[in-house]
Amino acid sequence: MQIPAELVRELREKTGAGMMDCKKALTESGGSLEAAVDVLRKKGLAAAAKKASRIASEGVVAAHVAPGSAALVEVNCETDFVAKTEDFQEFVRRIAATVNGKDPKDVSDALLLPGDGGVSLADMLNEKVAKIGEKISFRRFTRLALPAGVRGVTVPYIHAGGKIGVLVELLGAGADDVEFGALAKDMAMQIAAANPLYVSREEVPAEAIEREKAIYREQALAAGKPEKILNRIAEGKLEKYYADFCLVEQAFIKDPDRRVKDLLDEMAGKRGVDVRVGRFSRFQVGEGLAKRPDDLAAEVAKQLERG
Repeated sequence: MQIPAELVRELREKTGAGMMDCKKALTESGGSLEAAVDVLRKKGLAAAAKKASRIASEGVVAAHVAPGSAALVEVNCETDFVAKTEDFQEFVRRIAATVNGKDPKDVSDALLLPGDGGVSLADMLNEKVAKIGEKISFRRFTRLALPAGVRGVTVPYIHAGGKIGVLVELLGAGADDVEFGALAKDMAMQIAAANPLYVSREEVPAEAIEREKAIYREQALAAGKPEKILNRIAEGKLEKYYADFCLVEQAFIKDPDRRVKDLLDEMAGKRGVDVRVGRFSRFQVGEGLAKRPDDLAAEVAKQLERG
């Protein structure tokens, strides 16, 4: 029988099950929405809907690299136990590969992409929810592709078992330059450890600079400093802000007596070309998300007490 697309969409929203599973359930139930829900529940495919309001702040960051491009993704789950399983981590790596190969514009677009066997990422995710029994969320991604005709490398770095992930674009030489590639890896490790917000001070928005200066002036005034020197004090503290949050001005983590800029200049001198960091992204699992109020063991204990 012919199943209206609107009915498929309604069932999918109601259950969180995959599109093809919804269509099959509606066909099996003769087009009855409620009966189709029961069909999906019996198959364990309606589990995603029950978990939609639960907190998923654990998870994994993974990267995929191809010639000329790389992608970084964050996929969340509810517990660290699931995040550490090879099954979940392989699932996240497959998402990263799909994103890098297809170049979607956002997460919503990415979820419609065909993954393994032509199944959409959204359907793959819902199937994983049904199998694992936890809420799973494809939270975000970034994809960096080298501009046409520009020599450079895009290098990932995954730290702490996938809790922190970095992609950095280093411009100036090619992937065949081993020393240049090692410098790019150092840049990625620097970003993972020091968490800069910008490549250089030129990227800091004017409003952010003015906000910082206003805070510094207020702090100096509260400390009893003369008003005539407040601006000078604010400018001095702004230099510390640049050193903390601008990558090229940070102290190098492997040699704090040198700045990151010094390493780039040294490589530029060796190669006779401009060497610079183009772009970077840094994901830390769960940053900005609410955390679960208890752990898995505590939740199991509660269930046992109720039983």
